[in-house]
Amino acid sequence: MADKKADLAGPGISTYEEVDKILPHDYQALLAPKERMKALYKIKNFIEENLCRELNLFMVQVPLIVSKDSGVNDYLDRDGSRTPIEFFCGLGLENKIKTQVVQAATKWKRMALKQFGCKVGEGICTDMRAVRKDYFLDHDHSAYVDQWDWERVITHKMRNLDFLKDIVEKIWSVIYEAGQMVKKDFPELNTDKYPDIPEKLKFFHAEEILERYPDLTRKQRETKMVQEVHPAIFIIGVGYVLEDGYPHEMRAADYDDWITPTIKKNGKQFHGLNGDILVWNPVTKRRHELTSMGIRVTKESLVQQLRESGQEHMLELPYHQAILNDEIPLSIGGGIGQSRTYMYLLRSAHIGEVSVTVWPDVLNAICKRKNIHILE
Repeated sequence: MADKKADLAGPGISTYEEVDKILPHDYQALLAPKERMKALYKIKNFIEENLCRELNLFMVQVPLIVSKDSGVNDYLDRDGSRTPIEFFCGLGLENKIKTQVVQAATKWKRMALKQFGCKVGEGICTDMRAVRKDYFLDHDHSAYVDQWDWERVITHKMRNLDFLKDIVEKIWSVIYEAGQMVKKDFPELNTDKYPDIPEKLKFFHAEEILERYPDLTRKQRETKMVQEVHPAIFIIGVGYVLEDGYPHEMRAADYDDWITPTIKKNGKQFHGLNGDILVWNPVTKRRHELTSMGIRVTKESLVQQLRESGQEHMLELPYHQAILNDEIPLSIGGGIGQSRTYMYLLRSAHIGEVSVTVWPDVLNAICKRKNIHILE
């Protein structure tokens, strides 16, 4: 049986020998760097405009750094494997401010809904930039992260799977239409080499996927799903411990609600009001995650999840106190990877073709050998 525990947290392939194997050997970029940048910004503008229209959002500024004591930073998982960059700032202060570079704006956005006076059905969207220093740097994981981080106010009655699915379908329709738009404007993207982007996605609970592939790790299960079942899926219930004793993936305990019971199927109780959109990437022939999102915790599910994770001490932080004291609204939100989306829609083999950051020499050498020209 595969090592399921080792696959729970920390994305990436794990060795550069494996990266060398999975990157295509006959790669030829469909667009030159200049045209790729033009296409990228067409996609960016299209998605921001249409995501805001579909979900009733408006664009806002978003922090790059936050106070450590606020509890606002995103820790991404709950095993402590991915920690933010910390530094002191404030020239002339006797006690300088201990700050962190954000890893995502997940928790900040929920507090920002109150700051911007959003009402039920209204929300915000950000052009978020972050640094995640603890990633293994491969073809679709970089230390530099760009996302459309969005959040929208909801009511208690909206905290159900039907509402979650409706929002997911609206997001997928925007991504799909962005792909159709860019193919019209850049005909080089119309090729028989790769299949078209699927118009519809399908929903599966993590328990159902485990039942299909009980002996595989979660990444192996995800790969099988998008390769054999459907090329665009939304996996529901990421974070709650499944029937095999492991969660589908480690998920932080203080934003997405992964503990709430939802439906019973075949005598089994399913949990979770969150999930991920994954697609089959025909260029790399691998699973490709585009977005993680969910209905956010209530004060009750926050306490439950922190207790489950052994992190009850976090309840004293300002963000968590704001939830416990009903000072910020109930919400749904998520982060859509910008470069991941560009990579998928523009049929790129490496995320470095659509974003500029640092890469290890060993990866640069692999890409050069495979005719993959990453940006510097």
